[in-house]
Amino acid sequence: MSGPQCCANPPTLNPSSGAGHVEKLGGLNTYVTGSSDSKLAVLLVSDVYGYEAPNLRKLADKIAAAGFYVAVPDFFYGDPFAPDSGKSIQDWIKNHGVDKGFDDAKPVIQALKSKGISAIGAAGFCWGAKVVVQLAKRDLIQAAVLLHPSFVTIDDIKGVEVPVAVLGAEIDQLSPPSLLKQFEEVISAKSEVDGYVKIFPKVVHGWTVRYSVEDEAAVKRAEEAHENLLEWFSKYVK
Repeated sequence: MSGPQCCANPPTLNPSSGAGHVEKLGGLNTYVTGSSDSKLAVLLVSDVYGYEAPNLRKLADKIAAAGFYVAVPDFFYGDPFAPDSGKSIQDWIKNHGVDKGFDDAKPVIQALKSKGISAIGAAGFCWGAKVVVQLAKRDLIQAAVLLHPSFVTIDDIKGVEVPVAVLGAEIDQLSPPSLLKQFEEVISAKSEVDGYVKIFPKVVHGWTVRYSVEDEAAVKRAEEAHENLLEWFSKYVK
C-alpha cells in the first residue's frame, strides 16, 4: 500500500514555521493556531512527514483565519519519516501504524472539547486520511476531509457516519481514480450521509501539502483543494 509516491517531494521540516505555537494537547506536542475563544475546531492529521511541515502549518493558519481553532498533533512522537535515514517507509510504518494514530487522536479530541470546543472537523493527508476515516465512523467528529488518502478501503467509506469529502489525485498509485470512483458510488448510495469525491486532474499523490512554493501552477492546484476543505468545514462544523 505504500510506495515511492507516498514519500515523493519531502518537505524541509521547520519547527518554528507558522503563526501559531506548540503546546501539549491530549498528551501530544501539537501545533495550535487560531482564536482560543472559538467554539469550532479543525484537527489536521499529517502525512508521514509530520506536523513540522511548513506547507501543512501554512494551511492550518489559513483555516484558523476563517475562524477555526486548529490543532496539528505530532502523532509520530518526534520521529517523522526521513528518506535519508536508510529506513524504508514499510519499516517506518511498522512503528507508526494508523491504528495507533487513531487511538492517539481520541484524547486530542477530548482535550479540544475540554477547551469549550463544541464542533470538530478533521482532515487527513495520505497516512492521516486513514486516521480520519476511522474517526468518521464514530461520533467523535462532525465532518471529515480525506486528501489523497493512503490505506483507505471501500469498507472504510461504507462505515463513515459524518459528512465526508474525498479530494484525490488523477495520478495516484495509492488511491487511483478507479478506487476513488468506487468511493463515490458508496457515498452516493448513502442518502443519510452527505459527501462527494473530487478527482483533481494532472496532480500527483501528496499535491495539497508537498508542493513547491515556487511553482505557481502547483500552488494554485493546492489552493483549490484547500478552498474545498474550508468550504466543507464551514458548512458542517458549526
